[in-house]
Amino acid sequence: MKIIVTGGAGFIGSALVRHLVGEVGADVLVIDKLTYAGTLTSLKTIANAPNYRFAQIDICDRGPLSEAIAGFQPDCIMHLAAESHVDRSITGAGDFISTNIVGTYTLLEAARQYWMGLPAGAKEQFRFLHVSTDEVYGSLGDEGLFKETTPYDPSSPYSASKAASDHLAIAWHRTYGLPVVVSNCSNNYGPYHFPEKLIPLIILNALEGKPLPVYGQGLNIRDWLFVEDHARALHLIATKGRLGEKYNVGGRNERRNIDVVKHVCALMDDWRPKDAPHEQLIKYVVDRPGHDARYAIDASKLETELGWRARETFESGIAKTVAWYIENDWWWRPLRSSVYEGERLGVLTPP
Repeated sequence: MKIIVTGGAGFIGSALVRHLVGEVGADVLVIDKLTYAGTLTSLKTIANAPNYRFAQIDICDRGPLSEAIAGFQPDCIMHLAAESHVDRSITGAGDFISTNIVGTYTLLEAARQYWMGLPAGAKEQFRFLHVSTDEVYGSLGDEGLFKETTPYDPSSPYSASKAASDHLAIAWHRTYGLPVVVSNCSNNYGPYHFPEKLIPLIILNALEGKPLPVYGQGLNIRDWLFVEDHARALHLIATKGRLGEKYNVGGRNERRNIDVVKHVCALMDDWRPKDAPHEQLIKYVVDRPGHDARYAIDASKLETELGWRARETFESGIAKTVAWYIENDWWWRPLRSSVYEGERLGVLTPP
């Protein structure tokens, strides 16, 4: 099977590519702009694989995008390219509108052009997977779970841009017949996660003895999904999901942010002890504007229809993650020194 993965040098994208190339044996073309959060070092383990290739292309650039698709002749396009950090969207929404909305539109049109020119058999088999987030649903109360039928209620420029791209993908299926499937995932974590996100930021700050910033009182709840479990789910959804449908992907691992941070601190106390417990580095900071209180995914549809199950518990997954960062400073240290040093993002300033 020949698969194009957009955003394949990012966090979730690179996990998916490593899975497709190494475990599935698919022939994969990665299309990635290589923004600050995309790095080919995340694909180092499969860089010399004969079934992997790479093209540096901005998904907003229709000409090179269409040429790459026509030249590769994919059976499937898995679309993960996106600006994804809520904090950055608060102070720089324009990039999110451009990549997540205009870029998705451009890719859908390029895919539609390619798909319409396929012979009947190949046209029938082609699939387009649009990968999205649970943040499009907004904030849950103390009870309930996000289902595929939950109304959209995005709170941030990031989630609003992803909601718009979801609607575009479904509209291209309903209007033009493009064989689209959509997935919406909970918070991912694991190896190769860019250091601006909560878990890698806490791990790396703890390693360096720096403050561990926690928004508000750390009471916001997220459902944590190990990235390699997500990669397996995406392959299943792309190849076996029903056209025009949405599938929620979650780890059934709800945790308060403060409890996640304290769990990381406990692991660091065991594996990299300092003079004082790492919890003493916790620093509560002003909360993020529009910070959703709780996310939780009902993955029953994916589990029932496609037989997917998360293999990692939060405890097993976070242990693997902390160990990976301790052992792989070759990957994160250059990013910390030249791209993102751990500074606070998403702070509102007067217009």
